[in-house]
Amino acid sequence: MNINIATPKKATNITLSADVLSEAKALGINISQACDQFLRNMVRQEQARRWQTDNAEFIAAYNEGIARDGLPLDAWRSF
Repeated sequence: MNINIATPKKATNITLSADVLSEAKALGINISQACDQFLRNMVRQEQARRWQTDNAEFIAAYNEGIARDGLPLDAWRSF
């Protein structure tokens, strides 16, 4: 799932704690924007976590290969 800020918005209903909602409104916080941004970050974090889980076996094998054989082209590295 690719999350893009320029995508169209869709109305939804959510339930928020009354005290937090009241304070956010008093502070001039845009509730829709704040919720959208927070949810966007949560989705990205979950996508990254799932990618790491799905690819953990390959990453471990790759790291073992590097530890055992060194970096590819390491003999020609000048730094």
